[in-house]
Amino acid sequence: MRQLLFVIGLLLSFTLIGMLGFRLTEGWDWLQCLYQAVIIMTTVGLSATNQTELNDSTKVFVIAYLVFGVGIFTYSVSQLGQYLVNLQLSGMLERRRMNQAIERLQGHFVVCGYGRMGREICRYLHSRQQPFVVIDCDAGHLEADCRARKWLYLVGDATDDGVLIQAGIHRAKSLATVLPTDADNVYVVLSARLLNEKLQIIARASDEKAVDKLQRAGASRVVSPFTSGAVKMARFMLNPSIEDFLEVTDDQGSQLELAEIVMSPGCPFIGKMLRETDFREKGIMIIGIRRPSGERLMPPSGSCIIQAGDALFAFGSSTSVNEMIQVASGLKS
Repeated sequence: MRQLLFVIGLLLSFTLIGMLGFRLTEGWDWLQCLYQAVIIMTTVGLSATNQTELNDSTKVFVIAYLVFGVGIFTYSVSQLGQYLVNLQLSGMLERRRMNQAIERLQGHFVVCGYGRMGREICRYLHSRQQPFVVIDCDAGHLEADCRARKWLYLVGDATDDGVLIQAGIHRAKSLATVLPTDADNVYVVLSARLLNEKLQIIARASDEKAVDKLQRAGASRVVSPFTSGAVKMARFMLNPSIEDFLEVTDDQGSQLELAEIVMSPGCPFIGKMLRETDFREKGIMIIGIRRPSGERLMPPSGSCIIQAGDALFAFGSSTSVNEMIQVASGLKS
């Protein structure tokens, strides 16, 4: 950018010098001076008008201006061309690095749509240090926002199977579709479900009629912003203290979080009783367990033995919960 500004400043400065030179030597109006300065600097030549009437001082100025103008203009054009080529190559290399980073993702999240809801979803996932990919058609919006935050993104139509495959839909853990229209969200849900039967799909519905369609299309959960907002307002009215408690932050600014943690095979927690784990020392409370058979233990006793496939409902700081998720999934020992 500094190089570009230097070249632009050089061209403007030399054009200004030419205008002042013609103004002082010939006394032309400013528009005529600008016209003559530009055509000389671009090597087009002096206008045929009044060439024979130029005085000696103007001819000397034109000779000097033309000699320097050719060099400056050629240099500026070459520098601008080099800048544009470097900019294009830089964009291609960055896109390639981003595609390679997306290909390495496992168990990540896919966010379809980068509107107001999509942006908040991404911010939440980023604050929880979770890997995710954003898909949206607005290239300018994504590049201006996601590139600065170093978020992975794809410019394209989320309803296109090819774009979903490029986002790693087969390796993804969950997908959220918050596109502007319910029709687009239904199409994304259908495509995603056909590509990955085990994928958790969260979809936004603008009205109650779309909820049933999205569920039939294969959505695991359907969220209506108006209904969810109304329910949360009602909870504030009935239990304001509880809602405030859930939004309390610890000294490091990490919010308290309630999460479902699935015990994968080989997890170090398997075979241990709850009292034998270090959950309490890490500030994590297990408030429930769901067995693979569907049995629910609410609340579980300290002698309850953790089994493979169990889903533990853990409550604690987001940092501790995220570490436990990584250990349970085998990503961290």
